[in-house]
Amino acid sequence: MQIAFPFAVSELGLTEEASYTEHIRQLIAQVLFTSPGERVNRPGFGCDLRRLVFAARRDELATAVEAMVHGALQQWLGDVIQVQNLEVKMNEGGVSVDVRYVENRTQENRFARFVS
Repeated sequence: MQIAFPFAVSELGLTEEASYTEHIRQLIAQVLFTSPGERVNRPGFGCDLRRLVFAARRDELATAVEAMVHGALQQWLGDVIQVQNLEVKMNEGGVSVDVRYVENRTQENRFARFVS
C-alpha cells in the first residue's frame, strides 16, 4: 500500500493508504494540478494546468496543452506509467484531461479523467 494523497489520518489514527492503482492516479493528479514553482525542492514539477482554465478556447491551445501535459507526465512519471493516449478538452467550465496509460509495474491498461 502507498500513502494516500492528499495526506489524511484514518478514524483509527493511522495514515490513510491507497492501493497501487489509486496511488498512480493520485500521482497523475499531482502532476496535472501542481504549478511549477509550487514545490520548494522541485521548482519545475507540474504542468500548470489550472492556469489554463481561463485561457481562450482555441484548438491550437488545446493541442499545445496536450503536448505540455504529455511532456510533464513523461518527465515526472515516465518510470511509473506509459501514456498511451491523452485528450485535453477546454470548455467554459474548465479543463478536462482524459489519460489512457499502462502501469509499468503491472502492465495493466488504465483510464483516468481529471477535471479542473
